[in-house]
Amino acid sequence: MYPDCKDDACNKQRDEDLKKSKVKAKIFSRLFYRHWNASTEFKRSHLFVVSANACADRSTGKMPVLQPSAAPRDLTPGDHDVPPFHLGGQDMYAISPDGQEVAYTCNIDEVEATSTNNEIFIVPISGGPPKKISTSPGSDTTPLYSPDGKYLAWRSQTHAGFEADKWSLMLYERESGRLSNLTPAFDRSIGSFAWRVPFPIVLFTAEDHGESPLYAVLTRIADANTGLRGVEIVHGPRLHADDLICIRSNALFFTRMSAAAPNEIWKFELGEIPEAPFSRYRAPKKSDRQLVEVPVAPEAVTHMNDALLSQIDMQPLGSFTFKGANDEDVQGFMIKPPGFDPNKKYPLKFLIHGGPQGAWGNSWTYRWNAELFAANGYVVVMINFHGSTGYGQKFTDSISGDWGGKPYLDLIKGLDYVEKTYPFIDKNREAALGASYGGYMANWLLGHTNRFKCVVSHDGMFNAESAYGTTEEIWFPEWEFKGPPWKNRDVYRKWSPHQYAQNFKTPTLVVHGQNDYRIDVSQAFDLFTTLQLLKVPSKLLYFPDEGHWVLKPQNSRLWYKTVNDWVDQWCGEVAMKPR
Repeated sequence: MYPDCKDDACNKQRDEDLKKSKVKAKIFSRLFYRHWNASTEFKRSHLFVVSANACADRSTGKMPVLQPSAAPRDLTPGDHDVPPFHLGGQDMYAISPDGQEVAYTCNIDEVEATSTNNEIFIVPISGGPPKKISTSPGSDTTPLYSPDGKYLAWRSQTHAGFEADKWSLMLYERESGRLSNLTPAFDRSIGSFAWRVPFPIVLFTAEDHGESPLYAVLTRIADANTGLRGVEIVHGPRLHADDLICIRSNALFFTRMSAAAPNEIWKFELGEIPEAPFSRYRAPKKSDRQLVEVPVAPEAVTHMNDALLSQIDMQPLGSFTFKGANDEDVQGFMIKPPGFDPNKKYPLKFLIHGGPQGAWGNSWTYRWNAELFAANGYVVVMINFHGSTGYGQKFTDSISGDWGGKPYLDLIKGLDYVEKTYPFIDKNREAALGASYGGYMANWLLGHTNRFKCVVSHDGMFNAESAYGTTEEIWFPEWEFKGPPWKNRDVYRKWSPHQYAQNFKTPTLVVHGQNDYRIDVSQAFDLFTTLQLLKVPSKLLYFPDEGHWVLKPQNSRLWYKTVNDWVDQWCGEVAMKPR
């Protein structure tokens, strides 16, 4: 809706006027005038409700068709988005089991570009003023009612302005208004979650060491005097799960993927999960909370990709651990090429993940698929450096203010480790590739080491100071670099790759999309111009119709071909022949 419109007729008229106008200019008066990959259209996303009646065609026996009995009604009027922008995942609103109330996520802070403070509101489905029920200065999101309607659970972060803070699971008792943290001592971030029926348990996923296992937490104990007294955690087999949904047949359905296969739907029969750990419940101290294995195996429900994948030779994801920065354990992963022969030498593709608070793991991706990178005869190595998720919040926090410090040491030490440990790696044919923060780190490598034969820098920050003024989510650089540039210029300059351009020698492919508003395309132009003027072999792959991610299939094919051709040019068999 346009915030000043009261009905759809006003919306349609405004759209028609803009479409007919020969003036395409826009006037902005506040930040978030563009976000992710699009400029604002001055509209807001709202939640609407419409009553419906089921009308079955008894003559044909067809399924009922819902017929609207009234015009849609705006439940969340005003100049705020409901739900706010997000990149997929669990819904950011929910309807109570009795159909009388809606819980939703909304950010009402005055300057959205500097705020991560999403809040949880409730509003009667009949309409009325909303009520804020969350209290954290950080983000609160993805509300979900318990099946009996007595509780509302959601994910919550503690710190304002930090998108990678630990996600805890909050429980709101609707009658009393009591709010409790169900996972205060659980040092992982809560992912997708679902209520189990009927036992008072919330099932959830949490990233851990490259996987996303299933966990369960007890939500309440029948004690009228103390109410909620604590939690006990149960976790299941090592797998990468997401998108949980529990149905009344007591089965948990979820998606499961791996590095070698995209999502399929799986299920657990929850009746087989022992309730003994919960029936033996007592209020535990933080020190004696423990993880208990769930002795049941998940069952595949769909097999959409089985036939195709059976025809493809993909090596499994391997894991290794080494001593990184501060002599702390750091995990890495390796994928070998099809038809791998341990007696041969293979060139290396060294992939660097984005985020920076992200992680490599046993998961599928269409954009940076490690199996596809390995397919043309390369060993692929991926390091979860300091700042990665799935290793505790302290590890994740350690990158902020230290972008080129501990993470760089981890990557170099990880590379040293695999060169010494795996004799099949040809250390004279190594390429570094990264996007987003990985693109930043690729640019950082250019100024700090010459050990790579070539580099691929996709959507990477090159000049930290200018990037501050061209990004849209201002909270991000202010958290990562400890304030704005005019207050903390030394940190921006210390970790800015452009300050070390005099050292650039490695052949570099630069990739960027015009519609990338997280890292503006000007960063790529700055980098490519610098490389060209320094006479460093370089190429620019520019997408006028892509944002931070390359999503269109034909563009993706061109991206993979250009990237692999660039690496082959400098690290392939032809590159090693005398010229």
